[in-house]
Amino acid sequence: MSMFKRLRDLTMSNINALIDKAEDPIKLTDQYIRDMQEDLEDAEKAVAAQIAIEKKFKGLYEEQEALVERRTQQAHHAAQAQNVDLARRALEEKKAAETKMAEYKTSYDQNKAAADNLRGKLEEMRKQLTEMKNKRETLVARYNAAKAQNEINKTMSGFNADSASSGLKRMEEKMLQMEAQAEASNELNAKGKSLDEEFENLNKDAAVKAELAELMKQYEDKK
Repeated sequence: MSMFKRLRDLTMSNINALIDKAEDPIKLTDQYIRDMQEDLEDAEKAVAAQIAIEKKFKGLYEEQEALVERRTQQAHHAAQAQNVDLARRALEEKKAAETKMAEYKTSYDQNKAAADNLRGKLEEMRKQLTEMKNKRETLVARYNAAKAQNEINKTMSGFNADSASSGLKRMEEKMLQMEAQAEASNELNAKGKSLDEEFENLNKDAAVKAELAELMKQYEDKK
């Protein structure tokens, strides 16, 4: 059966070595878990069949054992009754039952040993399957962490801090240049006023001063 080969070849050390070489250890682990579960189901059926054979020979053995005991008691009972023929027949059947009992006992012992061996292998398979499932949980966590780290490293590898700093510096210089140009433009606009505009502003200032003086004078007269 495949389970014997799996128990012999699919040790945890071999699994670990294969996982280390795999591109996707999670998929490989899941596949092993599925294979082991299938083999475990086959093994359980095989063990159940072997146990059935064991019980069959045990029943046959115990049946002949009981017959030997019964024929022995009957032979004694017939002898006490002085029935020689009946005692002889009981002893003959007792002898035949003892022969069958020995044969069934041998078959029972052999099949019990085979069943016990399969029980041990089945338990080992269950243990390995449990270990594999537990290992999968650890692998998933480690795999996801490593994958995330690789993604970050890949992103960071395309990011040049010097280029970013240089770009920012150029932007600041460009902004200073634009601000200087705006300030210079304002100064040029102020210097570019016509003579008429300057006299007009001067007249406006004089009118405001005259009105302010008149207003203040009114309040001084009231004191």
